[in-house]
Amino acid sequence: MNLNDLQNISDHFTLTPKMPVLFLGHGSPMNAIEENRFVQGFRKMATEIPKPNAILCISAHWFTRGTKVTAMDMPRTIHDFGGFPQALFDVEYPAPGDPALAKETAGLLAPVPMEEDRSWGLDHGAWSVIKHLYPEADIPVIQMSIDYTKPPQYHFDLAKKLNKLREKGILIIGSGNIIHNLRLIDWRNINTPGAGWDWAIEAREKTNHWILDGNFKNIIEYQNQGISLQYAIPTPDHYLPLVYTLGLKTSSDELSLFNDELIGGSLSMTSVRIG
Repeated sequence: MNLNDLQNISDHFTLTPKMPVLFLGHGSPMNAIEENRFVQGFRKMATEIPKPNAILCISAHWFTRGTKVTAMDMPRTIHDFGGFPQALFDVEYPAPGDPALAKETAGLLAPVPMEEDRSWGLDHGAWSVIKHLYPEADIPVIQMSIDYTKPPQYHFDLAKKLNKLREKGILIIGSGNIIHNLRLIDWRNINTPGAGWDWAIEAREKTNHWILDGNFKNIIEYQNQGISLQYAIPTPDHYLPLVYTLGLKTSSDELSLFNDELIGGSLSMTSVRIG
């Protein structure tokens, strides 16, 4: 891709220094309205990176056959959960979309087909964390779905096609949880900092080491890394946003962790900054 190609990416976005990439451990939807150390970590991160021209979010909660991108002018706020207080359902995050950016994102992925979607919106994997980074909802947000028919290596490689967006001031966010086994939540210790089952502690130690060491092969091939990872990642939906963000790391990018904590025995809030 040459400079002329870059200049076609949403003409109103000028070339910028390369934007960081974030993976955000989003945890419970209640983090959208609660005040805790994790949302404080999200807000702090927003002060440490340049304000983006737009955001592309890859959320654990948009799992589709094939790859889609939201392409509406005003994406709706999706309350894709149940059993929570009405105050959570009352939250709206009225950030604009960016149909031109959606179209150019689809172009970057070619020849992989990408459908421009006008029915989804922003699910809670996106808005529940982005609202803490940018509470004024003044930055355009588009979402890209995760093709559930494809293996982790496919998603890691596909992410690399998005790297040029970073040079247009576009913040790419993966939103999920590295360790996410809701069936084994320890509700007695849900508010105990650092509480984790033995397998969750082991899985966190392993994945943190691989991430910081740049051993992404083990991250991609997580299904072959022992019983602790099998418990930690019973389904890939919350894990694959991490794979996308790591796929965007270049040799010149630094990498660091924040919000690096287990909660409820079987959930990690570990988040990653790249660049």
